[in-house]
Amino acid sequence: MRRGGWWSVPLMLGLVVGVYPCWSRGVIEPAAPAAGTAEAEPPPDLVNYVRAPDNSFRWKKENHQETEAGTVYTLDLVSQTWHGIVWDHKIQVFVPKGAPITETVVLWNQGGRPNPGSAVLGMEMARRIGAPVVFLYGIPKQPLFGGKTEDALIAETFVRYLETKDSTWPLLFPMVKSLIRAMDAVQQFAQEQWQKEIRGFVVTGASKRGWTSWLTAATGDPRIKAIAPLVIDTLNMPVQMANQVKAFGKPSEMIRDYTNRKLVPIPDTPEARNLWRMIDPWVYRERITVPKMIINGANDPYWPLDALNSYWDDLKGEKYVLYVPNAGHDLRERDANGKPELLPRRAMSTLCAFGRCMIFNKPMPRLEWVCSDEQGFCRLELKSAAKVRQVRVWVAESPTRDFRPARWKEQPQTDLPAVVHAPDKGFRAFFAETEYQMDDLTFSLCTQIRILEAKK
Repeated sequence: MRRGGWWSVPLMLGLVVGVYPCWSRGVIEPAAPAAGTAEAEPPPDLVNYVRAPDNSFRWKKENHQETEAGTVYTLDLVSQTWHGIVWDHKIQVFVPKGAPITETVVLWNQGGRPNPGSAVLGMEMARRIGAPVVFLYGIPKQPLFGGKTEDALIAETFVRYLETKDSTWPLLFPMVKSLIRAMDAVQQFAQEQWQKEIRGFVVTGASKRGWTSWLTAATGDPRIKAIAPLVIDTLNMPVQMANQVKAFGKPSEMIRDYTNRKLVPIPDTPEARNLWRMIDPWVYRERITVPKMIINGANDPYWPLDALNSYWDDLKGEKYVLYVPNAGHDLRERDANGKPELLPRRAMSTLCAFGRCMIFNKPMPRLEWVCSDEQGFCRLELKSAAKVRQVRVWVAESPTRDFRPARWKEQPQTDLPAVVHAPDKGFRAFFAETEYQMDDLTFSLCTQIRILEAKK
């Protein structure tokens, strides 16, 4: 170890070059907090709601616009009628110039309506991926019930379920059905417009739209080829709520819409326990076997820093994670003065690389890691089956387990494994980032985050 420091170099080389199928895994030792318990079969309510007939479904092409970057098609969609409320949406299909109409496309879901910002984002994603990208708007339908939006609206529907025991109330259910109906509409549109068959979708979205992405995969719809949920680091919810109190001293103020309605802490009633099981993607983990690209901000105020460790080992199939250092819920990195970048560069690059792999059947890098405790320090070993351009280890310090205001510092590495020592006081957190090149795309993958506590 360097004098006065905690970083040990040089160390053994831990990178292997090659090409392997698209999967990754990681191990953090000692084990992550014990997972909660759930019955073998998830509740049927989500699937029952999504599969229920609804004659209000319809769509039509509104227009298309030619631009220098490509063509944008706009569709009008009615996905369903939910408790007497018609859910109407806009769909935009971005086709970059020179790109083929592929059998699999990315489906991004978000709130609101088309706007100049979403148009730039959609076409840029399509350009980087080299294939059409679909944006679905109006997830969820809002405002409703006296002007409620976003989490306040979700919380309202949870309360209505608890009061009525009517399992069609949780807002996530119609949000999921909107994506299923959007896939129907896009498939029909592709046949009419191009005489092409779209068979698969990479479903993605951020925050509650990431939550929706998880639950859409939980329906078992065979058209879902992969998912990329962004900034929804809260699977295994009973354990996560306990972790928030451990890290912050109380539930995050960012979920006050749920605490104000006495939904958090989760009430100890049969209805509340069933509500959690209906809307927690962790409960459906045996069904969600498609590849998963999880993207989180390392300073997200919603979640404890090590939230992923409460469910990572339980996930089935291919799984990848990216942490964006010095970024919050919007995934935009902040400089030392707190100024955010214009676009979320790291998140965008990795999301597009993942989409390209899933659409064109390219291999994602296989990344494995082990982090083991040895007398006050942690040895982080990496093994990558694809050529790594650069390895960085990111480190942050905090007097408590609340790392939300912490500043992450970069430690470029050429030799691995790395040894991170526990701090003299407080807590030290770290993770490794491996950078790759895929044709014209530079992107990153990460390990889990580990938190070391000063010895008492």
